[in-house]
Amino acid sequence: MRSFGFPAGEFTHVIHAATAASATLNEQSPLVMLDTIIEGTRRTLDFAVEAGAGKFLLTSSGAVYGPQPPDLTHIPETYQGGPDTMSPGSAYGEGKRVAELLCAIYHRQHGIQTKIARCFAFVGPHLPLDKHFAIGNFIRDRLRGEPLRIQGDGTPYRSYLYAADLTVWLWTILFRGPACTPFNVGSEDAHTIREIAEAVTAALGPAQPVAVSRAAPEGGPRQRYVPSTEAARALLGLRPGVLLPDAIRKTAAWHEEEM
Repeated sequence: MRSFGFPAGEFTHVIHAATAASATLNEQSPLVMLDTIIEGTRRTLDFAVEAGAGKFLLTSSGAVYGPQPPDLTHIPETYQGGPDTMSPGSAYGEGKRVAELLCAIYHRQHGIQTKIARCFAFVGPHLPLDKHFAIGNFIRDRLRGEPLRIQGDGTPYRSYLYAADLTVWLWTILFRGPACTPFNVGSEDAHTIREIAEAVTAALGPAQPVAVSRAAPEGGPRQRYVPSTEAARALLGLRPGVLLPDAIRKTAAWHEEEM
């Protein structure tokens, strides 16, 4: 085993959250994305074993499920779908699936209590406003006093958990979650992208019309990325504490102070 220079037992728990959630990297350098996730998880698990860690938390992703069926409003942990292995764009989701498998293997072979948090979408301090996160783009434009423009048709469904709730959920999963039991981490409060943009204008004011670049196809299926959090509620008693309008205001206030 590789030596990391730490005496065994000095560290009790390990949280592995070091993956760039970068759509650009996933699109342009999928092999780098895949290697970063898989090799990074393997090395972190090796470190946890050598350090004598009792618990290991992996921040996985809802991307492990692949595209959410449009007739499935909230995707549960029992869903057995997956990313398209013939698409290089699946590098992020497939990498997270392998990372979860590594956690299961290390649990069996080394006895480390590996915990799995399948994270969805979030809003809060430190959310990049210039990346591919729709709600961050809307908050950025509103803070600049610019009108909100949606590049697509505004119909995909998303939900957002506030960062403070995310922190509580991750700590709870680490300390109280059963080993090798994945938990969806996110909000079940689903809104279309257009509704989220309208929520940003309503929360930050003054309210303005939202421009949509193209019309939605008639009768077409609507894309969804919304978790079921029944397992977190039933097994761990977890629920969101900050509603979306307050989450938007808190996020905007933090960025205003930073600017």
